[in-house]
Amino acid sequence: MREKQYDLQKIIEQFNFQGQFVDATPYGYGHINDTYALNYQKDGKHIRYILQRINHEVFKWPEQLMNNIHLVTAHLREKITACGGDINRQTLNLLTTSSGKYYYKSDNGLYWRSFHFIEGASTYQLVTDPNQFYHVGKAFGCFQRWLQDFPIDVLHESIIAFHDTRKRYNDLENAIEEDARGRVKAVGAEIEFARNCYQSMKPIIDGIREGEVPLRVTHNDTKLNNIMLDDVTGEGICVIDLDTVMPGTVLSDFGDSIRFGASTALEDEQDLDLVKVDMDLFEHYTKGFLEEAAEILTPKEIDYLAVSGKLMAFECGTRFLEDHLRGDTYFKTSRVGHNLDRCRNQFRLYTDMDNNYEDMVRIINKYRSMPSSQKRHAV
Repeated sequence: MREKQYDLQKIIEQFNFQGQFVDATPYGYGHINDTYALNYQKDGKHIRYILQRINHEVFKWPEQLMNNIHLVTAHLREKITACGGDINRQTLNLLTTSSGKYYYKSDNGLYWRSFHFIEGASTYQLVTDPNQFYHVGKAFGCFQRWLQDFPIDVLHESIIAFHDTRKRYNDLENAIEEDARGRVKAVGAEIEFARNCYQSMKPIIDGIREGEVPLRVTHNDTKLNNIMLDDVTGEGICVIDLDTVMPGTVLSDFGDSIRFGASTALEDEQDLDLVKVDMDLFEHYTKGFLEEAAEILTPKEIDYLAVSGKLMAFECGTRFLEDHLRGDTYFKTSRVGHNLDRCRNQFRLYTDMDNNYEDMVRIINKYRSMPSSQKRHAV
């Protein structure tokens, strides 16, 4: 059996799967890694696993990345066990290879890993109900709370300076100067917007670099589709896609959730009139997140939450624009100009969040100091 250029059968044989193999199919919507759902049969029961190729062009040190995931999920299992939770559903569980490792390196230098499939839960590309986003906020807030005592110094940076917004902006300026694909002339409006945004966001960017907010163990890719929601209760079950778990700030985690989940459109929507921030969703997420995490956050961190969505929309728009100028070498694309569409989308979202900034501040202040019993009934 072969999918793309991969000999999946040989790769599958390296892992300690249980049962008889049935088939493998591409799975999910990820931009970076290649993911497959594996179907097995054992004693008349259907068993599924996730198999992923780690994109080592994006994640330069796969062994370190996998060590991060192993350590973090082990810590999460301890927390989940202590509170009487279900370790088989509330965190990712890695499978080992026949040699006892948590990854397999193939003969052609590709890295593979596998997780137990979490049944009875789903991920979503768009919020279908405000309460859904409340549960997403709770899940990411709980993730922060459970990891507050994790020894941050043992983690490696899986992508160096991943949420260093100044570096991201400088990378864009370098791409503009190089103009490797001759695309700069056609995106003058987007370049001007990025430069104006950078000047507006520079005070908070400088504040982060100067340590105004503490480093924490952060997820760094807190999109809606990285939370599995229970198919029956709708509650957030498991935080997934832990490739970018590393030292960071809560601002990137909170802001990226808002940028992706509180937008009224997918991040590659071409009709920009459809791209807005849904303030009802913003409030539901804020409520859920602060119910779980407010007590561990500093006042300055909470102060900056209202602007964090703008920060992440700017940063992501900048990254999409840079990738467009370099010839679409980082993010997967499915059409000509796909990354440029994403850039324009994020810049429009930034503008709408800027227009709603005062309301965001009001909502943050509404939940920042309320007792937990009151927060549960405030929306």
